Amino acid sequence: MTWRLLIFSSVTAAALLPAATVKGRVVLRDSREHAVRAQSDFSGVVIWLEPPAPLALPRNQRAKMLQKDKTFIPHVLAVTVGTMVDLPNLDPIFHNAFSNYDGQLFDLGLYPPRSSKGVRFTRPGLVRVFCNIHSTMSAVIAVMDTPYFAVTKENGRFEIANVPEGTYGFRIFHERATDETLARLNRQINVTEDPEVDLGEIVISETGYLAIPHNNKYGKAYTPAPDDGGVYPATRK
Repeated sequence: MTWRLLIFSSVTAAALLPAATVKGRVVLRDSREHAVRAQSDFSGVVIWLEPPAPLALPRNQRAKMLQKDKTFIPHVLAVTVGTMVDLPNLDPIFHNAFSNYDGQLFDLGLYPPRSSKGVRFTRPGLVRVFCNIHSTMSAVIAVMDTPYFAVTKENGRFEIANVPEGTYGFRIFHERATDETLARLNRQINVTEDPEVDLGEIVISETGYLAIPHNNKYGKAYTPAPDDGGVYPATRK
């Protein structure tokens, strides 16, 4: 009971403090991705602030990651711990969303067009999502134990609203950057009574990133892609 009172007290106290919007812009450098080099697409970078004390988070949140045109949409999704993420299949073919390393493990099994399954994420972490049928499908679900986070837009900009006054750990994730590169960007930031905290331009280099092919949910290499005619051979175990 004591810990619940402490969390409630910290949340109540935070709500009474002046709140600010923390904003900035991420710029990606040294990329081999066409969308980055040709179109300056800096989307999909997760920014979050770690509060000085644990906060109670809502446990009835829902979010969606669509499966459409053999693509997970959005490619990067950020949610709080306890969120139910629905993965509807909007394609005219079967899909099998799964994750078998990092974060929370799950396997939704093969399910048909115009149906949906979901996963409730119960612990913080970075979850890599794949399809057991289509090797080119991949996504990331960032499960946060803080309510203060954002995912960059195509222009690289982000805003985290309603951040109470205090000192926070600044953290960042980009799937095409090395752990060492991201660790160098970690720092402490102070949110004051000012209505805005502008962090300016944050540059992330993709130097050193190596794309590693993933296996299917059984740890085996993918079989040849199906013809998507509706009949799927048994997946090799």
